[in-house]
Amino acid sequence: MTFFTIVLMITVLLNLWTILNSLFLLPLSSAERLKKEPRVSLLIPLRNEEENVEGLMNSINSLSYPSLEVIFLDDHSEDKTYKKLLNETRNDPRFKVHQGKELPDDWNGKVHACYQLSELASGDYYLFLDADARVAPSIIQQTLATMEKHGASMLSGFPHYPNDHFLSHMLVPLQHMVVQLHLPLAVANFTKQPIFTAACGIFIMVERNAYEAIGGHESVKGSLVEDVHISREMKKHGYKMVLANITPSVLSYMYHHPKETWAGFQKNIYTGLGRSAALVVILSLLYTLLFLVPFGFIAVAFVEGSWLYVLPYLLTVSFKMYVDARTGHPLWLSFFIPVSIVLLILIMISSMTVHIRGKSYQWKGRSYE
Repeated sequence: MTFFTIVLMITVLLNLWTILNSLFLLPLSSAERLKKEPRVSLLIPLRNEEENVEGLMNSINSLSYPSLEVIFLDDHSEDKTYKKLLNETRNDPRFKVHQGKELPDDWNGKVHACYQLSELASGDYYLFLDADARVAPSIIQQTLATMEKHGASMLSGFPHYPNDHFLSHMLVPLQHMVVQLHLPLAVANFTKQPIFTAACGIFIMVERNAYEAIGGHESVKGSLVEDVHISREMKKHGYKMVLANITPSVLSYMYHHPKETWAGFQKNIYTGLGRSAALVVILSLLYTLLFLVPFGFIAVAFVEGSWLYVLPYLLTVSFKMYVDARTGHPLWLSFFIPVSIVLLILIMISSMTVHIRGKSYQWKGRSYE
């Protein structure tokens, strides 16, 4: 069996696995399926988000859920976030705006903000939402109906990302690809094994009693990937957590500038890999085999004069195109998958290097170890 045949078989299996695995990414249920309407606290931390306040408020004002309180917490913003919040919410009793307390030494900034929000909330369910998120009017009903259907105490998902610059186009949608490639979704959604889970802090709905039982955000106070760690804590304590395809109903303007994109991934990716240098090496080699070697066979196609050698690359494109089609991203992105993979490998190495050198990760004016 030739090396080309092996690579071709691997790319075929890549597509088959992804299609099969994606069948277990739960769709959001119809809003009409919701049987009860418990009180929901929509909890939104903001730090230096003045560009997002107006769009966020427009989105929240469109929500159709009746039993809702909305609490904002300005986490020591250095821009006009707090002033804009006050202006947008004045004379509207549905909204409460608070200023955050000083960040304790052993807390992550966003985690501490979410903790403070939970202390202010009165709902039966908490919906933690990032300021750069925009949601469909019926998203709360859909989420609660999905949790009700599957007996879950927590639901999260990765939103659609309408990126506006090249680096974000190349990197941000890979979150969907990585989940559907690496996470066995049947195990993640239908068992309580903590190791098999994923979550996205942009959108997390959690039942209050379960949240308090695990110790809330205080239980993960020092984490840079608190979303994943909270989902693991839920499962460790015997609660069911599910991952849903929320892309039809939630989008996120995650990063506005290339520098911000790089800094965000650099802060999170090595920590998300358990700060394991071995795992960085293994994944770099795996991605090279899965995505870069097939692209390299294009050169062989020219040399040999046989376009059969282009097939492995086209199969990697079809894999990425399938994921992008399901998550609402432009299909042209799939043809750039070798570029995305090179950037992903580089940022894994960069993130690892920051930690190995004993430096701090920088994000929104704060330093993280």
